[in-house]
Amino acid sequence: MHLVKLDLSKNRLQQLPLDFGRLVNLQHLDLLNNRLVTLPVSFAQLKNLKWLDLKDNPLDPVLAKVAGDCLDEKQCKQAAVKVLQHMKAIQSEQDQQRQRKLQAEREMEKKREAEQRAKEALERELRKREKAEEKERRRREYDAQKAAKQEMEKKTKKETVHTRKPASSSRPPQPARHKASWSRSVLRVLLFVLFCILCTLAACKLTELQHQPLCVSVNTLYEDVVAALQNHKTLQNMLQHNSHQ
Repeated sequence: MHLVKLDLSKNRLQQLPLDFGRLVNLQHLDLLNNRLVTLPVSFAQLKNLKWLDLKDNPLDPVLAKVAGDCLDEKQCKQAAVKVLQHMKAIQSEQDQQRQRKLQAEREMEKKREAEQRAKEALERELRKREKAEEKERRRREYDAQKAAKQEMEKKTKKETVHTRKPASSSRPPQPARHKASWSRSVLRVLLFVLFCILCTLAACKLTELQHQPLCVSVNTLYEDVVAALQNHKTLQNMLQHNSHQ
């Protein structure tokens, strides 16, 4: 805007627009007898302002002291220069505050990002540790299962050996069976021999073969045996009779 002179005196203005500083070509400004307390920060942009009157306003004490009294042309020009300098200082202070705020926000953002990265790194480390622990747990379970399987196999082998031992231990009685079988065989042979002797004896006693030399010997042997048995029986009777006496 190319406005150069502006008279806003006696309008009961309580504040100026925030973008009042857009009137960069303004040179003469009359704000006499209003209700202004402060000026917008954009007022510092009125770099061409040469004349200013702020009398009869309830200004902030600091601003009132800077502006002074506009009683003549010289004082009004000084007011314009001093107020511009004051507003520039305020603008610079606000800019610095904004910069500090932005810097603090950036630092806070960096801190949050660093905390987030640390948190993510910690989570990754925890996940890595959990995976390692899970892997170790599975390995221990596998080793335990393998050991249990081996123990079971050993136990099965021992049971197999124990079940085989009775069979082997039952083998020693086999000689007894062989011995009993051998005794029965001997008994059969003796019975057969006795049967043959009885048959021979009967043949030699009851048949015509009794006059044969073999039968004569058999009969003689038989009679000797019978006589010996009778003598033995007589001796036993005598011994028993003596023992009774």
